[in-house]
Amino acid sequence: MTEEMYSVEQVADLLDLHVRTVRGYIRSGRLRATRIGKQYRITRSDLAALTGQQPTARPAAVGPVEVSSIVQIDGVDRAAADRLATLLLAGAQTTDQPTEPLRVQTIHDGERHRMKIVILGGTAATADLLRLVEAVLDGDNGLLTPGGDGA
Repeated sequence: MTEEMYSVEQVADLLDLHVRTVRGYIRSGRLRATRIGKQYRITRSDLAALTGQQPTARPAAVGPVEVSSIVQIDGVDRAAADRLATLLLAGAQTTDQPTEPLRVQTIHDGERHRMKIVILGGTAATADLLRLVEAVLDGDNGLLTPGGDGA
């Protein structure tokens, strides 16, 4: 997709400025422009940057959005960390977005009784997994208590 381009005269008309003023903006670097032959062309996004506005047209092909989240949980022993890691890895495998799988890594620091969970993936699937973490931590299900089995 090519971005719409304007001539100096069109920009002057759009901004209600004199053509010499627009050329001065280009020479001073205030307005980015591409020289094609003997004429300047200004892209829509460069014009928007000059005026402080957002471009009106979004690019047609926006790639997938990826979220990275790090969750730190204090006061977790090794057994509880293992149970939570198993639950999260299972939850990551059952996402509604099979084309964009979640990547989950867990780390347990036995000295500090601390667990870190790193989640990478799409926004919706990551949010679902974070809700699962919240439910486990807020719930009274015994998953994180010593000897708890989640039952």
